Amino acid sequence: MKAGPILTALGELDEALGVRTHPLLGRGSVHASTINGGVELSSYPARCVIGLERRTLPGETTEDIERELARLGGDHRILLVREPFEVDPGAGIVSAVSEAAAAVLGTAPSMAGASYWADAAFIAAAGIPTVMFGSGGEGAHAVEEWVSIADTVAVTRVLVAVAGELCSART
Repeated sequence: MKAGPILTALGELDEALGVRTHPLLGRGSVHASTINGGVELSSYPARCVIGLERRTLPGETTEDIERELARLGGDHRILLVREPFEVDPGAGIVSAVSEAAAAVLGTAPSMAGASYWADAAFIAAAGIPTVMFGSGGEGAHAVEEWVSIADTVAVTRVLVAVAGELCSART
């Protein structure tokens, strides 16, 4: 029961995060991903552990998240931080992928954002120009997850063209 106020405050924080939006990513969010505690129905749990996921937007920092968690109450520990990832639409990597896709696919890909977690943020944080570009499919993290074989072949062709363009531009 002592976790109740924390879960209520978590819901209020999620609502407050909806005030600020990003043109491609939408809103930041927070949710209770896991709740663990207790060992049997007849005993009071010695502890309750709530696992949270906080989806950030560009401009939000680890310090911001620390402050948010401190206001929730209870002890907390941040296990992983992935800084928000955003690429300048005018960056060379964006142009290279867009132009290669237009040449291979016959049309330029649309620019979009994704609020989910991807390794692209780590790659970009290491100073490597990065975009996310891939094949279509369904069922991410489900029992049946798939991608289109035709799309995968097309994406491969686009990436080979991008590599050829970027590597020849550097020599």
